[in-house]
Amino acid sequence: MVLTIIIVFISLVGLIILHEFGHFVLAKKFGVKVEEFGIGFPPRLFGKKIGETIYSLNLLPFGGFVKIYGHEEPIDRPRSFSVKPFWQKALIILGGVISFWVLAVIILTIVMATGVPTMVDDEESQSLTGIEAKIQILAVSKNSPAEEAGLRTGDIIKNFVQVKEIQEFADVHKGKEITLTIQRRPTFGGYPEVFEVSLVPRLSPPDSEGPMGVALARTVLKTYPWHQAFLKGILATGNLTWLIIRSWIMVIGSLFQGQGLPPGVEVGGLPRIFVLFAEMGNLGASYFLQFIAVIAVHLALINILPIPALDGGWLMFMVIDRLRKKPLNQEVVRKISTVFFFLLVGLMIWITIRDIIGIF
Repeated sequence: MVLTIIIVFISLVGLIILHEFGHFVLAKKFGVKVEEFGIGFPPRLFGKKIGETIYSLNLLPFGGFVKIYGHEEPIDRPRSFSVKPFWQKALIILGGVISFWVLAVIILTIVMATGVPTMVDDEESQSLTGIEAKIQILAVSKNSPAEEAGLRTGDIIKNFVQVKEIQEFADVHKGKEITLTIQRRPTFGGYPEVFEVSLVPRLSPPDSEGPMGVALARTVLKTYPWHQAFLKGILATGNLTWLIIRSWIMVIGSLFQGQGLPPGVEVGGLPRIFVLFAEMGNLGASYFLQFIAVIAVHLALINILPIPALDGGWLMFMVIDRLRKKPLNQEVVRKISTVFFFLLVGLMIWITIRDIIGIF
């Protein structure tokens, strides 16, 4: 559990550093002075000045910032952000968003080259040569026989060859005790353990759950040469981005129609993210890396939204300035951004508290 928390924490902080590094690199590239590169939000715990930039570690861990000279208020100096051309300022603002997409491409390229888990049906898996197929648990329903027996996402069922065999076996033995041979790999690596689990398939399971209460899939690891993996990584990132946008549109449409969140959709905070990271670790390194790519694309899309205090908000103010051909009142912009920043932090805290209450 401790190892899981450490790995998840490092992954999330790594994403924060990457985001701020995107702003930092492009600011330096265009000759803009960076006054501070901060991990976490103030108050400052530690800071060291290297060159012209202070590198700081701050108290509130889940966040970060880059203080760019001339960004918050216009300064008419050669190395000021405010005197740079519009396209350079826009790229500096979007540097963090771009870095998330670049990371997703890199991660998915690695996954494609080293082995991407691919679901295949029973007939297709029999035609594959040199590739080991396995029956894996993708989800465990709450209050189901599988959950009560201690089965987890990522467990591999060893004593069956096809998914339909397990389904037929569970149907035939409803109400009777059955024994499954399970292979489980410890979270984030380690040697797998093989053991037996007994459970009783339900006579009348809820719709879409099945007698045992598990979602099963037959999976194989497909690999691609590096040149193909790179192209596959780009395409996968694009497809992932579009899928997330479509899901957002579906959720927003459902909310506007007064139908609430669609079935299967939930809003989670940091505790929920920790749980999902752990589940992906159970499934294997490939799933874990893909989940990081999913988080990265989500963060890219969130940050590009035209909401004050986010990158998209700052870009929105810049576009408004350009259309008006004169700058907005910087004090008003600062106050609006501050209000939205605390609203976003408050929302994150509320969701986190709700998650913790739900866990206990």
